[in-house]
Amino acid sequence: MTIRTRFAPSPTGYMHLGNLRSALYTYLFARHNGGVFVLRIEDTDQNRYVEGATDVIYRTLRGIGIDWDEGPDVGGDYGPYVQSERKGMYLPYARRLVETGKAYYCFCTNEELDARREEAAARGETYKYGKHCLHLSKEEVQAKLDAGEPYVIRQNVPEQGEASFDDLIYGRIAVDCADLDDQILIKADGMPTYNFANVVDDHTMAVTHVMRGNEYLASTPKYNLLYDAFGWEKPVYIHLTSIMRDATHKLSKRTGDAYYEDYIAKGYLKDAILNYVALLGWNPGDEREFFTLPELVEAFSLKGLSKSPAIFDPNKLTWMNAEYIRRLAPEQYTKEALPWYERAGVAGMDLEVLRRILQPRTEVFGQLPEMVDFLVKLDEGYDIELFTNKKSKTDAEVSRAVLDMVLPALAALPDWTEAALHDALIGMAEANGMKNGTLLWPVRIALAGRAVTPGGAIEIAYLLGRDEALRRLALGRQKLS
Repeated sequence: MTIRTRFAPSPTGYMHLGNLRSALYTYLFARHNGGVFVLRIEDTDQNRYVEGATDVIYRTLRGIGIDWDEGPDVGGDYGPYVQSERKGMYLPYARRLVETGKAYYCFCTNEELDARREEAAARGETYKYGKHCLHLSKEEVQAKLDAGEPYVIRQNVPEQGEASFDDLIYGRIAVDCADLDDQILIKADGMPTYNFANVVDDHTMAVTHVMRGNEYLASTPKYNLLYDAFGWEKPVYIHLTSIMRDATHKLSKRTGDAYYEDYIAKGYLKDAILNYVALLGWNPGDEREFFTLPELVEAFSLKGLSKSPAIFDPNKLTWMNAEYIRRLAPEQYTKEALPWYERAGVAGMDLEVLRRILQPRTEVFGQLPEMVDFLVKLDEGYDIELFTNKKSKTDAEVSRAVLDMVLPALAALPDWTEAALHDALIGMAEANGMKNGTLLWPVRIALAGRAVTPGGAIEIAYLLGRDEALRRLALGRQKLS
């Protein structure tokens, strides 16, 4: 048997990290087993459709290296792969169920349904449709259809017995049919509901394994009743545990911690995000933490899937991202950093020096503008207490003497290069019997106006250029007067 999996997102906006993980696991399972990975767009809920969201799905998946064998933009033998384009096929299937008594036409108006819900609420009961229209005679149903009355088609769930399914993670799950509602299969606009289209599409696309979030556990017994009603073979179910922000809260779309694009916009690397998401609910069975996508394909096994919710730790993601950044080749680091340099206003400075001082300190590229803002504009109101440093053995008096010595020497430099600045400053320290730190500390404070900087006095002076560096050194000397 050829394994056929599918990822079936709704085009409602950016990709949620939970959806991204479902796509990744489904892809990895198919690729690891030499199977087929299908992309299907489920757009039956037109009220939630967001223009351009399908392109976001394509861009996100391809951006992290996930490709599909069949889908809307690549075709395949089981298309169309967009549900709205398959609209004509669902009603005949629903009518087949009506003919066998497994579904029925429902003509109840929204007003009637609302009134019944209110009555149930007043009794303290959970509302469930009472099969009112199931009891209409064939003649009554046909008369209403002939009159053009609006209708939906509902699933005729048995009033007794058990609906169950087996899940590879959760085991056997069974519910009492008496607790299940007669869900709508075809809406009044002729579109299928998500639950009905999902079953029909999975069957007609020959999907063998369904991997999805555990929020669908409650719906799956009704799915299986539909499979039984049609006499179709059921797929293998693999419901994935939730991704949680903490022990009691799921990732929140409202607080901006749930979308892949949010993290890309903050300057996280896509490979780091993919690697971290892969480990949210899956264990490779060894101590490895870092994987390329091909390595994930090779290592992936359903045995590694967790039965417990995964906790999304942004600090762990940031740590992993920092590790990925440190491993970047110099030219790749600069390529990733350049948009942030441009935003910060330092893109015209020496890119190799910037890389050298920033790459070991970068955790997320979005930090770069704040890390280098002192290179663009000095906060001239900095406290002169910064010039005092016990480790470097400097205070205001020592710093003043250092700047008195450094200013004319640097102003006389014929070439403003790193090498020339190094030789001049280190040479002055040696000639005056100073430790390097004693001379370089006040120079760096005057140049940067802060105690902690990426890079030292020599790199900062070089990046600032002769005129700005000398201006800042003179300002520092003036503050110490």
